[in-house]
Amino acid sequence: MRFKLRSAAVLNPTARALIASALCVLLVEQPLVAAVKKPAKKPVQTKVKQIEGQERVLHTLNRFTFGPRPGDVAAVEAIGLDKWFERQLNPSTIDDSAFEARLDMFPAMRMDQAELLRRYPGPVVLRQIIDKNLPLPTDPLEYAIYRSELALYKAQQAKQQEKRAEAEAADKTDGRMKSATMSESSRDKTALPGDKVDPGVPSMKVHEEQLYSGLEAVKIINLPPEQRIMRILEMTPDELVAFRKGLNPQEVEELVEGLTPLQRETLAALQGSPRMIGAELLETRMLRDIYSERQLEAVMTDFWLNHFNVYVRKNQDEPYLLAAYERDVIRPNALGRFEDLLVATAKSPAMQMYLDNWQSIGPNSVAAGNGQKIAQMALNPQVKQALTNRGLNENYARELMELHTLGVQCEVSENHPVSKLDKSCGQGYTQQDVTQVAKVLTGWTIDQPYRRASYRFDPRWHEPGTKPVLGRTIVESGQDEGIQVLHMLASSPATAKFVSTKLAVRFVSDAPPAALVDRMAKSFEASDGDIKTVLRTMFSSPEFWSTDVYRAKMKTPEEFVVSAVRASGAEVKNAIPLTQSLERLGMPLYGMQTPNGYTWTQEPWVNTGDLVNRMNFALSLSSDRVAGVQTNWTGLLGASATIQSAKEGKLEVLLLGQPASDRTRATVLAQLQDPATPQQQQQAAKSFPVRVNEVELMGPALNPAAMNRQVRPPVDREAAMMAGLLLGSPEFQRR
Repeated sequence: MRFKLRSAAVLNPTARALIASALCVLLVEQPLVAAVKKPAKKPVQTKVKQIEGQERVLHTLNRFTFGPRPGDVAAVEAIGLDKWFERQLNPSTIDDSAFEARLDMFPAMRMDQAELLRRYPGPVVLRQIIDKNLPLPTDPLEYAIYRSELALYKAQQAKQQEKRAEAEAADKTDGRMKSATMSESSRDKTALPGDKVDPGVPSMKVHEEQLYSGLEAVKIINLPPEQRIMRILEMTPDELVAFRKGLNPQEVEELVEGLTPLQRETLAALQGSPRMIGAELLETRMLRDIYSERQLEAVMTDFWLNHFNVYVRKNQDEPYLLAAYERDVIRPNALGRFEDLLVATAKSPAMQMYLDNWQSIGPNSVAAGNGQKIAQMALNPQVKQALTNRGLNENYARELMELHTLGVQCEVSENHPVSKLDKSCGQGYTQQDVTQVAKVLTGWTIDQPYRRASYRFDPRWHEPGTKPVLGRTIVESGQDEGIQVLHMLASSPATAKFVSTKLAVRFVSDAPPAALVDRMAKSFEASDGDIKTVLRTMFSSPEFWSTDVYRAKMKTPEEFVVSAVRASGAEVKNAIPLTQSLERLGMPLYGMQTPNGYTWTQEPWVNTGDLVNRMNFALSLSSDRVAGVQTNWTGLLGASATIQSAKEGKLEVLLLGQPASDRTRATVLAQLQDPATPQQQQQAAKSFPVRVNEVELMGPALNPAAMNRQVRPPVDREAAMMAGLLLGSPEFQRR
């Protein structure tokens, strides 16, 4: 196979130094590609051979959760598989208070959109404050955030100005003098807007050298929590950075001891609100995947976040919108009606901004006419050009049909080829249909995008007149035109097949049987797009329980990382290193730049480099070298497991849910006899670095002591090594 042929050549000397040759055997000589059975051209039997017994429970947990935890199989067997599945379809019946308590450490992620934007201002708001000399909030915490953000913004602008000046002066004889002058300007301590606002905090008179000395730092740390936070809030951004760098991990832990979650969050925001919000966004999603008891809801939320993909780095404002997008748009509708979900995403500020529909203006609308008049009067050529270019934007309309509902169009063009996922065409829409749908959705925009960021329909932007869409005439009716088109798309048979196919690929196999997809699509149509009904149809179909699909799906990097943490029973003190691990594995959360989202098929995830990285992550996790994550193999195995082979067998059941293959078992046990193994394990862990920046160190949910590279060596190093090898084995890579 391609993977076998290339593997030996791709493993360079660096990779060989990081892992033992025996580890490569697990990944190469049992290639994951072999896990997928190619469908026969002609069926050889009418009945589908079914998996039985405990394998059905394991199969269900591997497909409808992010992987079983220790004890999950027994728990499902105790209540019954059908009853468990039905409970998961109705998440409100499941107590999730333990996970919700973890979310208490992230106040920003529970704020509504307007409150989040008000408390943690973005770049546009900061620029408005400077330009208009607006007052800052009087609340001490909010005042400190604004003051720090303004200082950071001003410094950033000064650096950009300095670079421009240096570039302009590069060819001039006095360039060096101009650069020095500008550099001095960037250090200007000119008062920022709002500096005269008294937050009720006495001014700090300590000299900088004294402030950052060990004794002065200890004095601040030893203050009562309320006095301590107020003392810190007095610091300028530069002073705060210098103060923080002077602390060791133990002192950082003591610094945040006794502070409320909001106060801790404020400390993180002082070093950049966008970074803090982005970090919390990723961390809370990772924690939900790991700890929520409502696992099917979490899995389906992940599925729809990928289906209705929004890229977090579209601009500096997108991270502010994604928390509400996941919380208020995707998750509440993840197991509801598809049409409700479709309308909610269409109105979402996150989607509106990502695909630019919020700026789409009908060419014959009132706003377009006014814009032309203003452009004609504009003195600034750049302003005149910007106003002239405002018009219809087709980005969202195209993806709405191609990626969200109907599938790829039949009239394939060079710019829009048939997708690899589904070679069949969706309903035969044309470029003209895309244009008309874009006109229908003009006026669907964002109200105060940088302060409120809520959906608003603006009739002045809406294109007047009737619009022909997919052979139907949409009569002029303002906002209702969009509702009609969304209903038309949601109820189309092409949408039923397209969505059912994607669900079957995610939950059943990379090439799902046509009969299963057709059955799911019929359920979709008959139930008015009820997602629970479609999942029930899949769950009750013989193809879902076929022996051909058991352990045949390759885990995506996200599924691999989350399932490894869940299987190990690890305690996560900070999920940021785990999200950074996903970046290393090629699947950062909210990180797909194009609107098609990540693929659920195995093709992009099966290559030597990525599999070696997975093994390195597994060894790092099992040996407590992933910062902020702590395993307890002794607690899982119990005191009775002392013999090496007995430990390995028990770990197989704990991590894989069933015995490993003879080849995998022999490889794991042989690796333990190699005297070079401990050093190779350390090298593998070091090859998977995890960055920890200032924001994560000061973050609200963090016990800073957990951020040491290794909190403590595993009590049972032997068990940790075996666990790492099993987590990196082909058996664990499949679900």
